[in-house]
Parts: sequence; structure tokens; C-alpha cells
Amino acid sequence: MNRVKTLALAAVFGTLIAQTAWAADEIVVGFATAESGFMQAYDKPAQDAALIRIDEINKAGGLLGKQIKVVTADTKTDRAEGAKAGLEVLDKGAELVIVSCDYDFGAPAALAAEAAGKVSFFLCAESIKAGIPGVGPHSFSSSVLAAVQGATMAEWAYNKKNARKFYRLLDTWTVYNKGICDGFDWQLPRLKDAELVGSDTFKNEDASIASQISRIKALPQEPDAIMLCTMMPGAVSAIKQIRAAGIKAPILNGSGVDGSYWLSAVPDLSNFYVPAQGSIYGDDPNPKVNEFNKKYKEVTGGDPSSQYVYPGYVLIDVWAKAVERAKTTDADAVVAELEKMKDEPTLFGPRTFTNEIHHQNKGRYLIIETNNGKPAVVDQWTISEAIPVADLLKQ
Repeated sequence: MNRVKTLALAAVFGTLIAQTAWAADEIVVGFATAESGFMQAYDKPAQDAALIRIDEINKAGGLLGKQIKVVTADTKTDRAEGAKAGLEVLDKGAELVIVSCDYDFGAPAALAAEAAGKVSFFLCAESIKAGIPGVGPHSFSSSVLAAVQGATMAEWAYNKKNARKFYRLLDTWTVYNKGICDGFDWQLPRLKDAELVGSDTFKNEDASIASQISRIKALPQEPDAIMLCTMMPGAVSAIKQIRAAGIKAPILNGSGVDGSYWLSAVPDLSNFYVPAQGSIYGDDPNPKVNEFNKKYKEVTGGDPSSQYVYPGYVLIDVWAKAVERAKTTDADAVVAELEKMKDEPTLFGPRTFTNEIHHQNKGRYLIIETNNGKPAVVDQWTISEAIPVADLLKQ
């Protein structure tokens, strides 16, 4: 009987040793993201792009000679479930925890990773909180801050459209919208002779912005540009009403309205501009981005819906580079390598991280113009100076 038990235990230990050896050949990446609920529409495209980069790395021999294994858990677009999802992927051995695109919905899983001493990356969050201030020293986002979008559009319009008189129209619905206008507000005083000729607010769900439009039309002359800080779905209604009122001034917005899926609601829209990290329209000046778009379609069955696909690819790219340079997945060592990155080349523009900020407070943007209902790249722009961290933290 004892011999039988001994043999049984030997078999169990043999299995465990085999499993441990197998696991030692892998590096686990966990996605604690929305597989259901409204956040799925934001998380899934960026996650698909991240999976493409993981597949590329695995096919090229892996990371530190190991294959990357993916584990997932559904946050269900719920903050309490987000914390559980973070713990679930950590229990499955995740060395990197990737969380939802939005700070509020991604933070619970990121905080679980921080408590476990692991690196976390937001898929595409653009709040300064999605990093050191809101999570901790092991948390990052590879996207570019909303404030940079507003600053970029102001400086670009000033230099390339000769805009001097600006009107600011803020949709107060989200922190993201406020961030766009915060960046615009930071940049405007730095533009010689630029002037804010009016400012107004509205809510995303407002059926009418007639009173705001009346105030624009009451100006002595039409502004040179309108800084519209909004996002879907209310953006469509606001843009449609501005143009229906006969206002032809250039409309500047943030990246949140990138994409052609909504343009049929505003037929023949022209003189409309947004910043994008890459072009989904097949005309990116970097041919490798256009190749990526084709690959994305082959893998997922659909074209990228907006520029928010791209940060998912970038985060895997920069994290993997940091791991290779650190020669380990140890979180502190990987963070140290990430914080050394200055204008690190990526497929979608350079990335910089420091021990003060794990986000992008400066970045190269393509300028997408919609003309007669058709969006296309017309320029690219990088703001002349990074927005100071102290100013970002005030916002």
C-alpha cells in the first residue's frame, strides 16, 4: 500500500515538475478588459491590435526566448468586476496586466496589479490619472493625453490655417472632453496675437445648442476656428447644427471623433479637423501603418474603426522592448527601462516615459481633414513644447 502511495505521489510530482518546466517557457500577459458592456466597443479593437503584436513577437522567437501566453478576464464594464478581473489574471500568472481604455473603468484592475507589484498598461486611456497619479509607479498608458490633442490643434491651426480668433465650445460630459479644452487653454496664450473671442459649454445629450450658436453668430465676425471639445454620440448633433446654421469656420476637435462611421449623418462635411496617431484611411505617410491596417482586417475581418486601435499595438511594443533591455520581466527593472525611453520609435510615432509621467505629454499627430465628407491626412504636427506635468496635474 505504501509503495502504491509512493508511486502515486511520484506521478503527481512528476506532473507538477513538467507543468512548471512548461510554464517556465512562457511569459504571461493578462487582459483585464471589457468583453461585454459598452466599454467592449473601445477595448476590443485596441486589444486585437495588442494581440497582433504579441503574435508577431511569438513568431519571431518570443520574448527572452519564451513565448507570450495570453490570459483574459471580463470586467463586464463594471468597476467592481474590474478589480476581480485584475486579480483573476494575476492569479493566472500575469507579469503584465492590460486594462480598459478608460481610466475610471481600467483603474480597479490596474490598482490590483500595482498592489501585486506588477506592470499595468491602459489600452488607450488619455487621462493623466492613468499612470503614476491615479494608480502608481508601475502603471502606464501608451496613448497621448487629451490635453495634447487640444494644444496640437490650436498650434497647428495658428501656424497652418492662420487662425488668430478662436471660439471655444466645451461639452462638459467627460473628463476627456475637458482635457482637450484644457490643452487648448494652455496653448492659446503661447500663440502671439491669438485671441479667444468667445467661450461656451453644452452637454453631450443636448438636443439643441441653438443658444450657443446664436452667440457665435452674434460676433462681429466669424471666428477663424472653433475649438470643439466633444465626443460621440453628441458630437454629431453639435457639428451638424453648427454647419446648418451657416457657420463655415474650421472646426477643430480631439481624436475622439476620428473615424468615418458617423460621417453619413453630416453629409458633405468640410473644413473639419482632428488629430490622429495613425491614419485608418489607407493614406498614412508611413507605409508600414497601411500594411498594419491590412493585417488588422485580415485578422479581425474589419478595418480599424478609429485611431484608438493603435495604442494597443504600441503598448506591447514598448513593454517588450523594455523587457528585452532589462533581460527580465521583473516590474521594477522593466519600469526603469521604460523610463529611459525618449522619443522611442514605434509604428505610430515616438514615445517618451520618465519617472514623473508614464503618459505622453507631447506627441506627433497626423492632421486629418474631412472635406466633402471624405477624411484624409493633410499634415502632421508635434507641439513645440511638452505640456508640463505640473500643469497637467492642475487640470
